[in-house]
Amino acid sequence: MSVLVLVEHTEGNIKKKSFEAVQYAAQIAKNTGTTATAVVLGTIADAEMEALGNYGANKVIHIADKRLDELHARAYATALVNIAKAEGSKIIITLYDINGRAVAPRVAVQLKAGLLAGALSYPDTAKGFAIKKAVFSGKAFAWVNLLSDIKVIMLMPNTFPLTKTDGKATIETQEVSFTEKDFGIKVTSVNKVTGEISLADATLVVSGGRGMKGPENWGLIEDLAKELGAATACSRPVADAHWRPHHEHVGQTGGSIRPDLYIAVGISGAIQHLAGVNGSKTIVVINTDPEAPFFKAANYGVVGDAMKVLPMLTEAVKKFKLHK
Repeated sequence: MSVLVLVEHTEGNIKKKSFEAVQYAAQIAKNTGTTATAVVLGTIADAEMEALGNYGANKVIHIADKRLDELHARAYATALVNIAKAEGSKIIITLYDINGRAVAPRVAVQLKAGLLAGALSYPDTAKGFAIKKAVFSGKAFAWVNLLSDIKVIMLMPNTFPLTKTDGKATIETQEVSFTEKDFGIKVTSVNKVTGEISLADATLVVSGGRGMKGPENWGLIEDLAKELGAATACSRPVADAHWRPHHEHVGQTGGSIRPDLYIAVGISGAIQHLAGVNGSKTIVVINTDPEAPFFKAANYGVVGDAMKVLPMLTEAVKKFKLHK
């Protein structure tokens, strides 16, 4: 009857957001009087899996099939469904990200489970099994009550702070019988961006829009991001103009992020962009237009020319780091 949680890793390194998902599952397990079981797919070292115990996992089930090193949504779903049935799990947790969106709905259909995408709270059992999520592009919140016997919850990353403990987890290696259809889509090549902080995992993000005037000025964004240890992002017009690669585009039609700090430079703040970033803990806006919509959503705002403000801000960060 354990709470099951899918753990994501990149080349054997477990992602921070997966530790958060394990911690989330562990708290639900505690509240419902059961245990938390983490599911790890593909090639990974025992030491990495042992760390899951520090965030509340009681047991780790490892499916050591090399084919699972790459995301195969059908195979991932098959593994989760088989383990859920064997464990008698009534609650399955994934992340609300690219992988989770590909896997969780398949799991829900096969288990005839209720599905909640984008969870922002722990279940309120006083109201049944109600969970808070954002609606209307983040303009409002709704409490959704899952009435089904089996429940699949997709957690919005960077919602809860991590608390490391001295907990330990047992590791079990198991096998799952897959079919050819589970691996019907073949991965022929993978293009990886190296030397950059992953936008999906970043807690600090510096983003630019058309106010940067052209790709030749993007060095100002990168300089500030480097000093802060931040990832870089952009608005859709910037990606469409090929100033920046499309994987940096955040907004309603791009990526959705929830960093601790989001610095928006030269971005007006249309609703389409806000939909992808309004979950940020702190938003700083730099824009020459004092009437820019983004200022209404900002925690801090600077009315000024980015070409002048960014170098000063970067220099200030450098001085702060020297005297820290």
